[in-house]
Amino acid sequence: MSRGEITPSRYARGRHICVSRRGFDKGPIDEALKPFGLEREIVTIVDGFSTALALVGASDLIATVPERHTGNLRVGMHSFPLPVSAPEITISLFWHRRLDADPAHRWLRAHIRDICVAIR
Repeated sequence: MSRGEITPSRYARGRHICVSRRGFDKGPIDEALKPFGLEREIVTIVDGFSTALALVGASDLIATVPERHTGNLRVGMHSFPLPVSAPEITISLFWHRRLDADPAHRWLRAHIRDICVAIR
């Protein structure tokens, strides 16, 4: 898979790891493949990106993971842009109201917000 153009068809023909915290075997990528008449073969489902990449590193499987979130974990692996359009995801930060005025927590939230704004 590491040579040549990655088309939707070529991507779908691979054997895939699905990342789903709820154990679902279909998601937004599968919806994006439908207009092409394509379907991925999901061979396993894991609940996190690091687990998916650990499996990829020891196999010929494909894991679709966010580029910004997994940069260091993908070192030494072949990466390519997703050949179909997928919806953007929202990342949210929640905290208990008792931590709202906590100085350390406010500092952390401010830095996380600044990082998210910077990488847009």
